[in-house]
Amino acid sequence: MIELGVNIDHVATLRQARRTWEPDPVWAAVEAHLGGADGITVHLREDRRHINDDDVRRLRDLTQVKLNLEMAATDEMVGIACGLKPEMAMLVPEGRHEVTTEGGLDILAQEARLKAVIARLADAGIVTSVFIDAEIPQIEAAARIGARVCEIHTGPYAHAFHAAGRDADSAAVVAELVKVHTAGEAVRALGMRFNAGHALNYYNVQPIARLPGVRELHIGHAIVSRSVFVGLREAVAEMKRLMREGAARGR
Repeated sequence: MIELGVNIDHVATLRQARRTWEPDPVWAAVEAHLGGADGITVHLREDRRHINDDDVRRLRDLTQVKLNLEMAATDEMVGIACGLKPEMAMLVPEGRHEVTTEGGLDILAQEARLKAVIARLADAGIVTSVFIDAEIPQIEAAARIGARVCEIHTGPYAHAFHAAGRDADSAAVVAELVKVHTAGEAVRALGMRFNAGHALNYYNVQPIARLPGVRELHIGHAIVSRSVFVGLREAVAEMKRLMREGAARGR
């Protein structure tokens, strides 16, 4: 059954806007869990712009849901992950000046280094995921370096969906969806788990949830945004319902 990982980074963004202690990401994780989240995702960035070290320690200690730690493949972050032992570590590219992650990890350009990082994480008992674009050479490289999970970047699909006025049948949207579908099939053929995420929301999620074999979607900004109006528990429950409806139609 398809699962939902809720990214709560932007709960911390709201806290950091006032440099105070609320809202608390741990409380957000509990509310998300009660709304039906199967996991919690946080990105501990080098600049600590939202989630910080204390957040990830408390999330590990105080919540009863699986933790996915997004991270750059640096010695510092690998050390933190090996000490923290999240259920999954997702390697992502990271730029100081980006608003959010803007593209997939270029595995081809750094295979040897990333293979060593994944081996170190695996020795600590951590499943490693890679966030990559829907490109077959990157998927094949992910298999070579030992990644267990590929999260396919759905940003291009989501942007096409928005540009087309939410017309899921437009040629541009269908073309991007086919790319994600093809990538997912390649991921599964190479024995890895097919996850997807980035810029998914309440309007565009169902076509992605319908794709064969997609195991988990990671969604954050849309859920946190809706929670301002309906509360986090309800926002998560609504997203989970849409995902499951979409997945059921894809069978």
